[in-house]
Amino acid sequence: MPFVITEPCINVKDKACVGVCPVDCIYEYDGEPQLYIHPDECIECGACQPVCPVNAIYMDAEVPADQQRFIALNADKARAH
Repeated sequence: MPFVITEPCINVKDKACVGVCPVDCIYEYDGEPQLYIHPDECIECGACQPVCPVNAIYMDAEVPADQQRFIALNADKARAH
């Protein structure tokens, strides 16, 4: 169960999560409004979650119902790059 970045990150991209990720699985892509976690690279350590200032990071099984589309969005964006 990898972590997922959800809607509160849009147009914020604080990047505190990037600095604490031990496997560098959080990416920023040019022209994208948010950061993305690569699901195949995430080791589920949880280091990113408590440092997110907008509470945008969830385990994929805990993503709120209204944010479920971000599970596939993170995977699709990360795997496309």
